Amino acid sequence: MKKVILGLSALCMIAFTSCKDNAASKVNSENVAVAAERDANAGNFPVMEMDKMEHDFGTIVNGTPVETIFKYTNTGNSMLVVSNIKSTCGCTVPSNYTKEVAPGQTGQFTVKFNGKGNGKVSKSLTMTTNTEKGTEVVKITAMVEQDPNAPQRQPGKATINPLSTGGTTQVKTSTQPGHEGHNHN
Repeated sequence: MKKVILGLSALCMIAFTSCKDNAASKVNSENVAVAAERDANAGNFPVMEMDKMEHDFGTIVNGTPVETIFKYTNTGNSMLVVSNIKSTCGCTVPSNYTKEVAPGQTGQFTVKFNGKGNGKVSKSLTMTTNTEKGTEVVKITAMVEQDPNAPQRQPGKATINPLSTGGTTQVKTSTQPGHEGHNHN
């Protein structure tokens, strides 16, 4: 009787899991969780060492695409699994990452940044792994300057069209620093 109940329970779980979400995406997460639990019970987590935790692109012109490669080595005794790498925004795209790294081996991923922004820009990328910590965060930074050859915006012209009676409304302008050209009634 007990075997039948466990069998039905397992069957229900499979049906529930396969119907709720994309089964392919769940398989990877479940495998990582199972591997992490197995390794934790054995006290044998993989250990990931990064070649760098941050990459500075230096000064770049706004709109200049740049890219770099982050490398990671498995210095542990069990298989390192990288199940996902996410960025804080769509302007920074991680790609081509090594998903499984055997002990003593090295994996890598490429980060492409579209170079958009103004001033100091910093983006984080989070790697989901089966290490004891579970995630690793790396950063990219750049000082983004405006393109000196880009067309310059011309200041707009303000037209004052007050709903007045006879056009006798007097308009005051501010003389405070930073408020030049602002009209105040």
